[in-house]
Amino acid sequence: MDADHILREMQLFSLGGEGIGGWITPSTDSRIFERLVRLDQEPLSKVQLNQLLVLGKESPVSDDFFKYYWLEDPLEHPYPVGLLPGFSKRWVQRDSTTIVSLDHLKWGLYRLFVDSLLYFGNVRTAYRQLRPLTKTELVNFFEGRRFDTSRIKERGPALPLSPIPKDDRYLISEMACKSYGDDPGAHGDLKRSLAAAFGSHQKSGGGRTTVRRLLQTTPPTYGDRQGEFMFSATEVLEEEVTSSEDLDAKLVPVVARFFKARDAALENTRYYLSMADDLDIYVATSMRGRDDFRAMADTCETIFADPRLKDLQLRYFDPTLSAAAGHEDKGIIECLMVKCAKVLVYCAGDRESYGKDAEAAMALSLGKPVIFYCDQSQRSRFYRDVHPLSRLVEFESGVVVGAMVTDSLGQVSELLYRLFENKMQYVLEQTKPGHLRLKEEVTDSVVRVQTADDMLSAAFFNLYHNRDAAVRIKRGSN
Repeated sequence: MDADHILREMQLFSLGGEGIGGWITPSTDSRIFERLVRLDQEPLSKVQLNQLLVLGKESPVSDDFFKYYWLEDPLEHPYPVGLLPGFSKRWVQRDSTTIVSLDHLKWGLYRLFVDSLLYFGNVRTAYRQLRPLTKTELVNFFEGRRFDTSRIKERGPALPLSPIPKDDRYLISEMACKSYGDDPGAHGDLKRSLAAAFGSHQKSGGGRTTVRRLLQTTPPTYGDRQGEFMFSATEVLEEEVTSSEDLDAKLVPVVARFFKARDAALENTRYYLSMADDLDIYVATSMRGRDDFRAMADTCETIFADPRLKDLQLRYFDPTLSAAAGHEDKGIIECLMVKCAKVLVYCAGDRESYGKDAEAAMALSLGKPVIFYCDQSQRSRFYRDVHPLSRLVEFESGVVVGAMVTDSLGQVSELLYRLFENKMQYVLEQTKPGHLRLKEEVTDSVVRVQTADDMLSAAFFNLYHNRDAAVRIKRGSN
């Protein structure tokens, strides 16, 4: 082993510039290389590592930091560090006190870099904050970033939701609510429109017609609501009608099912509000047709029926089971659910909508894990590599947060299992000098980024947090 070999092996952690990312570079102090060359024969103690760090113009680490990152496989960490590349159990035996090989040194740095991108967004910033900490402080910091799996499993089931047949779930949509109205004893706009259209039909000669043809002549009184009425009358569009009584008979069963489904959906919303503080997953989507509601119901059923999730008894917001008194209330409810949920699952449809895009953006900006489910590989690539919502900044920390993208429902379930069991696996890569990407292992999605642009990085991490501090001072808070 020589200096060139060390440079090749440590290339992933060589970012250039100042800080821990500039510790091992072609311009590194030769005394550092001379000591690392002998690493396989002469294990490296914490004291000597600190000397090498200082020789490389970096600050030394605490005893507990050294032990935590190189001599332990802590169960309380947010992900299994023993699954990172190159790990050997012999490094973390009870009597371990030194770094015994270059692979061992790399494993500790790999851990540090992954933690840095996950929770700080920048390796140098993370190193500065973590290196002086005690064991208790390190454990508390990382335990606070784990899902409390034991509590989740022990809490028991929530109150059951009111069932709604899959074929009736489209009836809880806002379009149906506007069409049928709020009062079972009154005529809704759909019925009034059809009655007016049928009256015109009779005046022009009458005869057999269909609900579809009547709706195609929606009176001007109802403006551009033809599409809304068509959606709400989906089941009877092709039904023939010959009289007003016949028209009523076609609508009565659908109206009855609408109010039954709506009452159940409103009751479910009350249940969701009652468990909002304990909500695990928010499912974001847009549904424009009856088939969309069926497909979304099937999607939720498939994801959460996975045996890997059974013991977790996850609470999730199913958009096909919830309704609100109006669109303004619906917006408030959904914002609350996104804020309270621990994870968001975004289900892409044939067409995009502002609503679910805003929900995904809100979740990413809150630093929550977001899973994008797309049913086509080209759509998956679009979200992963192109769509701007696939990477946003967590407002509180300034960390760049990326969504996990998949076209497999099985992978959605697997990701939820790994998230709530604290078993996520990550892959670190340097795509160009100084530019780091952290990928999630199942979907190969980029979930964190550190830019190679020094000015951008300095401006972002200085101004972003200084601006927050200035706001706090101005408001008189600590």
